[in-house]
Formats: sequence, C-alpha cells, structure tokens
Amino acid sequence: MSIKKDTRMTDLLIKKQNTIDTNADTYTIWQQTEHAHTELIKNTFATQFEPFEQWVNQAVNTISHGKKIIMFGNGGSAADCQHIAAEMSIKLHQNRAPIAALSLCLDASAITACANDFGFDEIFSRQIRTLGHKGDMAIGLSTSGNSENVIKGLKTAKQMGMITIGLTGQSGGKMPPICDTLIKIPHTYPGLIQEIHITLGHMFVNILEQKLRLV
Repeated sequence: MSIKKDTRMTDLLIKKQNTIDTNADTYTIWQQTEHAHTELIKNTFATQFEPFEQWVNQAVNTISHGKKIIMFGNGGSAADCQHIAAEMSIKLHQNRAPIAALSLCLDASAITACANDFGFDEIFSRQIRTLGHKGDMAIGLSTSGNSENVIKGLKTAKQMGMITIGLTGQSGGKMPPICDTLIKIPHTYPGLIQEIHITLGHMFVNILEQKLRLV
C-alpha cells in the first residue's frame, strides 16, 4: 500500500520563503519610526494642551462628586481603555485610594448578548444605559472618530447627562458635536494615534491622582 505524502507543510514553507523580503532595511524603518513619533509628539503637545487640561479638570470634578469614569473603544482602543481604567482603579505608581473607573470592553457575555440581540453598534450604548448615571464621565476612543458603537455610546451618555470625552485622530470624524471635550491627535495612522492616546492616558491618571490629593 502506498502512502501519499502530505505536501501541505512543504508548500507552505516554500511559499513563506518566497514572500520574505531579505532586502528590508531594519535601520531605515527604525529611523522613519523615530521621526514619525518625534514629530507627532511635538505636534500633539503644541496643539492639545487646552482640551487635555479641560479633560483633567472635568474628571477631578466628576470623581470629587462621587461619580465614576467609564471608558470604551474597539480593538487596540479597547485594550487602551482597559489599561487606563485599571491604572485608575488600582494604581499608577504609588499606593493610594482607588479612582472609580471601568472599561466596557471586558464583559464578553454582555458584549456578545447585545451584539447578537441588538447589533454590534449597540454594545456600548446598552451598557451605558445599564451602568451610567448623570454626572458620570464617558470616554470614547476611536482613531477615526467614526466607530458607530462608540458614537452611539457617547450620544447615549450625553442624553443621560454624563460628561462626554472623545480621544480620536486628526479629523475627529463624527465626534465633535457629541463631545464636551475632544482630543484630536494630529495624524491619520491608527497605530501612532493609539500610542499617543496611551501616553496621554498615563499623564491623565498621574495628574488626576495628584489633583485629588491621593498621592
């Protein structure tokens, strides 16, 4: 009896070898990335201080009045929401009292139930209706400013009397009319925008805990 050799793995390896660019210049990419980050940091710090300071002051008022901060976004922005919310509710560097904050990107049962029954565009607005209250702060992250579920979440929050904050990219997309404060990173590439979002997130938590005299 002859045994037919499985050639799928061999074919895959050959195909992979044929798609490797051995001429790719790592150092050139390194330099290009350094330049892009340096310019974006410079442009962001030159243009976004006022909305950033407003965001901080609104958050101080929110927490001082016994309210909470709710964050939401998709993909990498969802991860940023978890990251920043955790540093508020747990700590940034020093031990301190917790800051009331949560991410709407964590509850797989709630997210999938809502997506299945009402549609993916409703996954944040539904949770806002469940967990949000007047005077809370809703922070929506969307690099394009056009993520429909984030837009609907912010609209719902605004209708409920919550403070609405948007972290987005260069154009702002659909966010400007529905955000009390909007921080627009002056770039269009999602990866770079998200990297600045997390940088501002760290700064936000650092200043917030100091203004609240928690550290």
